[in-house]
Amino acid sequence: MFRTLSLIAAALALGIVLLGAYVRLNDAGLGCPDWPGCYGHVAVPEAAADVARAETAFPGKPVEAHKAWLEMIHRYFATALGLLIVILSVLAWRRRGPGKVPALPTALVGVVIFQGLLGMWTVTLLLKPLIVSLHLLGGLTTFALLAVMALRERGIDQGPPVRAAVRGLALFGLLALACQIALGAWTSTNYAALACPDFPLCQGSLRPPMDFASAFHLVRELGHTADGALLSNAALTAIHYTHRLGALVVSCVLLWLGLTLLRAPGLRIFGVLLLAALSTQLSLGIAIVLLQLPLPLAVMHNGGAAVLLLVLVATNTAVRTRPLQAD
Repeated sequence: MFRTLSLIAAALALGIVLLGAYVRLNDAGLGCPDWPGCYGHVAVPEAAADVARAETAFPGKPVEAHKAWLEMIHRYFATALGLLIVILSVLAWRRRGPGKVPALPTALVGVVIFQGLLGMWTVTLLLKPLIVSLHLLGGLTTFALLAVMALRERGIDQGPPVRAAVRGLALFGLLALACQIALGAWTSTNYAALACPDFPLCQGSLRPPMDFASAFHLVRELGHTADGALLSNAALTAIHYTHRLGALVVSCVLLWLGLTLLRAPGLRIFGVLLLAALSTQLSLGIAIVLLQLPLPLAVMHNGGAAVLLLVLVATNTAVRTRPLQAD
């Protein structure tokens, strides 16, 4: 039962990550101006009288039912995931014993509580980029931890010994990807995806005008600098350009890791999966720019990051269950 629920929770977390991207890209993050309800209701108000009361209670925030429903459906699924994680934690404590320490399920309860707070602050602080970025990263962290738990429950054959260098490179690849995902989150939450509308150049230049100081000042309002002025195009360009440079660096690291895994005994499948996921993600990123941010591709790009994360989590789990190869 625990194994089945772990798989269901991991799949649900992935779905919520994709749904969250869809909500954000539809500008529906404030579809409900309050939290946890929607205009003071458990569901979106749709009757004429309810809509009138809602708009009176929240002046200047007219009810847009399609956006509000997107936001509420996201909340419903997130709540279901939170309850499922609590159930997993209870089950883990009930079956604790030698080799079955409930540390990870318990930690996940803390992560999902903090994730709920971030969801609340996303609304109450009006899509502040730092909060929205942390919320996205929290979703992927939840997914990654659930994937680790599901993999451990399934069990991974030890296989032949692995070199210490492969272990180190796999961990380095995971950390590099985490940094790149953070840059991607910052790009998305600042709506900088089309600051460079061409590829491989940016605004027809290898080095367009950029304002890094304003771009990476974390504590500020959406679309504004820390001083309250409007965020310039040069700042948005700096965000997008940094994400591109990060993609180049991380691609080199993951390519190196993928080729290494292809040559490592018993790890070829991880190398194939990693290289396939990497090439797909790069293609999606380029297509998003050239096709001017079509919604399906943008959501798939978020999913591609999750798939890459899953492959690297599985790779690190596999290499750490194997004995080290003697030099």
